[in-house]
Amino acid sequence: MNIQIFGTSKSFDTKKAERWFKERRIKYQYIDLPSKGLSPREYQSVKQKVGFEALVNTKCRAYEDLFMAYITPDAQEEKLLEHPELFMAPIVRNGREATVGYCPDIWVKWE
Repeated sequence: MNIQIFGTSKSFDTKKAERWFKERRIKYQYIDLPSKGLSPREYQSVKQKVGFEALVNTKCRAYEDLFMAYITPDAQEEKLLEHPELFMAPIVRNGREATVGYCPDIWVKWE
């Protein structure tokens, strides 16, 4: 297993995901979303699995500040890659598999 957790330090779900993998002694790589973000290829891979709507945090302040609800879907994707704070956290990847949020029922199947 090659687990990557893309998250934020302030997200409780990110902390819960890290704890879940630590308790099972599963090694993972933590990537700070606000500072690093997702590369375009990683983004496409995750989007293919979970869909665009699941990746966007519609409740964050940046969503309103960038007028995400009023722009075209192509422009939304561009803004999402430019502003990683718009991503929902955590995004957990295992190779080509991916989840958004705290999903231990799916992670169990990865073991």
